[in-house]
Amino acid sequence: MTKGGTISKESPGGAKSARSRWFEHRHETLLPFPLFLRRVARWTALAIAVILVSLAVGVCGYHYLNGFPWVDSLLNASMILAGMGPVDPLKTNAGKIFASAYALYSGLALIAVVGIMLTPILHRVMHQFHMEYKE
Repeated sequence: MTKGGTISKESPGGAKSARSRWFEHRHETLLPFPLFLRRVARWTALAIAVILVSLAVGVCGYHYLNGFPWVDSLLNASMILAGMGPVDPLKTNAGKIFASAYALYSGLALIAVVGIMLTPILHRVMHQFHMEYKE
């Protein structure tokens, strides 16, 4: 650490600079709040990207494998991804197999997205508990 309380360029091990790591080390000072908000925005953007890609896969799967119109495919994919369940009855065996796999994936994706969004917040809380204060 430097005397001004900024994040040092080298960690105690001297391996990576602070800019090349995702989070500050416990021996480094807490990230300033505006930079923390920017970090939360980046992780939220990643979570939204995961949701959009997952939704696109679901919409295409329902449209091409089950023959649903685009709007019905969007409705079914978004309901499954949100954990609510399907809306329309499935017509084809391929559509039923896809819906089963997509439902299993969606359950895990929902947990992963929540984890992605909470990561910077939980890191900040844990970092505050583990910081070393100089007296």
